[in-house]
Amino acid sequence: MSHKPAARISGLYAITPDEQSTAELLHKVNLALLGGASVLQYRNKVADVTLRLEQAGALRELTRQFSVPLIINDDVVLARQVDADGVHLGDADGGVAEARAVLGGSKIIGVSCYNRAALACEAVSLGADYVAFGSFFPSRVKPEAVVATPHLLRLARAELAVPLVAIGGIDLQNAGQLLEAGAHALAVISAVFDALDIRDAAQQFANLNFS
Repeated sequence: MSHKPAARISGLYAITPDEQSTAELLHKVNLALLGGASVLQYRNKVADVTLRLEQAGALRELTRQFSVPLIINDDVVLARQVDADGVHLGDADGGVAEARAVLGGSKIIGVSCYNRAALACEAVSLGADYVAFGSFFPSRVKPEAVVATPHLLRLARAELAVPLVAIGGIDLQNAGQLLEAGAHALAVISAVFDALDIRDAAQQFANLNFS
């Protein structure tokens, strides 16, 4: 079973904002991709099924133009419908094996592991291609999120052979400490998509010292 695509999970991992207008969403994402976002996750907690399919399909075409992987948040069926590059699973979104059975061996499966190293080890043992930890800092998108520490990244970097994604309240001022601790990718919503200049914000993130 090939997990080669997961090597592409690095750099600025942009997560879409909740946006009802598909045209506006595409405009914003295009700016982020022009700025150097290297992964895009489609996440929209306010859209209905029809709009989600429309937006995900449109983003599929846009990300292909930039050769950037498209990951669908929480929805294995939608990921299959639009032939996304993968899916990102939370603790209530089903297991890695179930997602793999639907999507096949070549797709990327990421798992939210919050602040739990044991959960990350289990996810990797079940075939996850990358794991995400957070929230590292207070987040406007998820103010109630559990708190993770940079020390967790150091432990995971030593133990796990998959890309590590950090998420939660990340901005240009605090990003460096997460990269230093071992994050391969930084998942960002607000610090990119709420910026006055989305392309410039993405470019500043993309220019950080990722390893």
